[in-house]
Amino acid sequence: MAAQTQTMTAEPIAKETQQFLSGAQAIMQSLVEQGVDTIFGYPGGAIMPTYDALYDYQDSLKHILVRHEQGAGHAAQGYARMTNRAGVAMVTSGPGATNLMTPIADAMLDSTPMVCIVGQVKGNLLGTDAFQECDIIGMSMPVTKWNYQIVDANEIPEILAKAFYIAESGRPGPVLIEVTRTAQTDKMTKPFNYSKEIDIISYRPRVVPKQEHVEAAAKLINAAKKPYILAGHGVLLANAQDELNQFIEKTGIPVATTLLGMSAVDADHPLYVGWPGMHGNYGANVLTNECDVLIAIGMRFDDRITGDLTTYAKQAKVVHIEIDPAEINKNVIADAPVVGDAKEALKALLPLVKNNSHEEWRAEFAKYDAVEYEKITKKDIFHEGDQIKMGEAVVMLSNKTKGEAVTVTDVGQHQMIANRYYRFKKPFSSITSGGAGTMGFALPAAFGAKVGAPNREVIAIIGDGGFQMTLQELGTIAQSGLPVKIIILNNNFLGMVRQWQQLFFEKRYSFVELQNPDFITIAKGFGIAGHTVSDRSQLSESLDTLLNSDKPYLLEIICEKEENVFPMVPAGACVTNVILE
Repeated sequence: MAAQTQTMTAEPIAKETQQFLSGAQAIMQSLVEQGVDTIFGYPGGAIMPTYDALYDYQDSLKHILVRHEQGAGHAAQGYARMTNRAGVAMVTSGPGATNLMTPIADAMLDSTPMVCIVGQVKGNLLGTDAFQECDIIGMSMPVTKWNYQIVDANEIPEILAKAFYIAESGRPGPVLIEVTRTAQTDKMTKPFNYSKEIDIISYRPRVVPKQEHVEAAAKLINAAKKPYILAGHGVLLANAQDELNQFIEKTGIPVATTLLGMSAVDADHPLYVGWPGMHGNYGANVLTNECDVLIAIGMRFDDRITGDLTTYAKQAKVVHIEIDPAEINKNVIADAPVVGDAKEALKALLPLVKNNSHEEWRAEFAKYDAVEYEKITKKDIFHEGDQIKMGEAVVMLSNKTKGEAVTVTDVGQHQMIANRYYRFKKPFSSITSGGAGTMGFALPAAFGAKVGAPNREVIAIIGDGGFQMTLQELGTIAQSGLPVKIIILNNNFLGMVRQWQQLFFEKRYSFVELQNPDFITIAKGFGIAGHTVSDRSQLSESLDTLLNSDKPYLLEIICEKEENVFPMVPAGACVTNVILE
């Protein structure tokens, strides 16, 4: 049966039966009251009472059985990235919980809202090294926004309401709630009451920025001769893409997006200048060190963006708009910090900034774009020979989908190429693992994205290395029937590691060549159709076959074996130190 999302209406519980709810039933009822429609999970002993309660909630809550707990976490991430609501993952204790740690860490670094419900042994067995007991609270503390162990069934409604509030508010992130088996089976001793009205004295994110800080930022922006905007994931998290477009069109300021900020601006917008960072665009990197005012919106100055901090944008005044005050002055000192939600900050700035065009400054980006096109882009897209290059495959895919599909990328060369050459036309179209760089992310995340947005075309673009880390989730996709499209860009290498070994380790290729299985046979074993293409003349037809399928489909594209991804700023180097070939 195909998975789908729908708006669920909470069924009220009769007052005379409220006090008889078990903890497991309270978990289910809390999720319904919260408006959750989908759970990604995997049952086991310590969470079994809750799964038993779920049996009676199948009309209100859709559960999707993944093939590995890591898949549950990444699917919940994909769902969250498409809906801007917390994805829900539910697993058992011990290895079930530890298998969830990677997606939790990934979600923490990429500010993805997620609520993880994890079973635990009976209360009287805590601390005894019982079967499948582990200290998941201690283990997850550094990589969660909040975690909590429930030992009393009466706590469940309040704690789950707090979990969703904390996960989704301020700078979003993952929350883990551990529930002992005793708390699941015990009856509540007070009536069930779920309230979304949360007030936590120690946690009150500032959404609306201080007016004096907005005015200081506007003063710098209006005086700038060479202003430059870096728009990050926070723009999409705040649903501020319209405000960003109004801002750049009024001010005429060129804008680049970070890897996670991709699709916040139409790739064909005349003010869009690409993306900065290790494999970002030539001008977007170099001109960071020539602008006079750098306006960072919803981004945290990650090292892959800044390179050598001692040389990064030292000539510029910095306006930093960021909802998490911990990020202000952490890596780059802000001359005009604006703590608040990106949408609210831009709305406050709009009436204060002057109309401008900055045509001469924008022309500087065009000069670098021309060099990049001649030295890199033409070689990636137009070349002789039968071997397929990753870039031409992505350009063809972008053209065929008119830039309107959702691409979910894994980690490595294909990730950089896909985000470099896919021309995003709609917001919330690029999903990838940024801060953690988690191989194996894309396949389950693409499935979760499709569950969250069933009416959008979702295409997973994965390398042959990353695909083998979570390929068991083909089973989840097949069982759901959802038409997730999967492209493997196969070069029989761990391509990005091989590129680094070539450039920085004297071509000492140490354990990066892969002897791959027959991916198409594996897919067919799960009941998913697919085929391999290796001849350039058949690439267009192969992509049509993929896109025209109304079922899940896997296309393996055999690519040039030792292709490199350029431009490239070496790790820790100055952003002007760009390798072009």
